[in-house]
Amino acid sequence: MDKVAIRLFCFLGLFILVACWELVYPRRSFEISKTKRWLSNISLIFLGNLSVKLILPLTTLEASLQAETLDFGFFNFFALPYHLEFILSFIFLDFSIYLQHIVFHKIPFLWKIHRVHHVDLGFDVSTGVRFHPFEIILSMFIKIGLVFLLGVSPSTVFFFELILNGASLFNHGNIYISSKIDKVLRCFVVTPDMHRVHHSSKPRETHSNFGFNLPWWDYLFGTYIAQSQKNHKSMEIGLPFFRDLKFLNLFQILILPFKLKS
Repeated sequence: MDKVAIRLFCFLGLFILVACWELVYPRRSFEISKTKRWLSNISLIFLGNLSVKLILPLTTLEASLQAETLDFGFFNFFALPYHLEFILSFIFLDFSIYLQHIVFHKIPFLWKIHRVHHVDLGFDVSTGVRFHPFEIILSMFIKIGLVFLLGVSPSTVFFFELILNGASLFNHGNIYISSKIDKVLRCFVVTPDMHRVHHSSKPRETHSNFGFNLPWWDYLFGTYIAQSQKNHKSMEIGLPFFRDLKFLNLFQILILPFKLKS
C-alpha cells in the first residue's frame, strides 16, 4: 500500500470512528442541521486538496525527498541518531503549527481567511476539515519551506502529517470524555474539551488554546484557558458577527474572507 493510500485509509477510518463516537456519546446537542454543515465542511477538504495540487509545485513529502537528495537542511547536515532527529523534528514542526495558528489570529488579512474555521456554528469532527482553500495553500507552503530548511526525513514528515490530520479530527470531535480522563490526556495531547474553548464566541476564549497536537505550548506561553466561562453544553460556538445560517453555505464560506466584518 503506498503512502497516499495509507493516509486516506487512516483519515477515513478515524473520521468514521469519531463520527460514530459522536452518535453514541455526544458532548453537546445541536439544533443546526448536521447534513448542511457536513456537506459544506467536507466539500472544503476536496477543494483545498485540489487547490494545493493545482498551485503548489510539490508536497511536503517531495520537499523532504529533495532535501535528502541535495543533502540540504539542518538534520541532513548534522548526523544525529534517527530517534533523536525524529523527536526533535516532530517537536519543532508541532511548535511551528502552534506559532502559525497564533499568526493567523493576529494578522488581520490572515484572520479573515482563518475565521472560516471559526464561523461554523457547530463543533464536531467535520469542523476539523473546515478550512478555506487559501488557508490550506498557505499552511502547506509554510510546511514545505520548514521541511526543506530543516531537512526533515521523509518518514518523519509522513508520520507527522498522519498525526496532525488525526489530531484535528479528534480534538474537534463532539465526543464525551470523562473529566478525570480528560485531565490526564491534557498532559500529552489537545483534547476536544480543551480545543472547544478555542471555538467559543467569546473573543478572549477564541484567541486561546492554539495547540493542535501537543498542549505544552499553550501552557508555556500563557495562551491556555482550562474551561470556558460557560459549561461545554451551553457555551456558544462560532463568532459574534456571523450567526446567520447562510454562513453554513459553501459559497458564503468561500467568499467569507472578502467580507468586511471582523
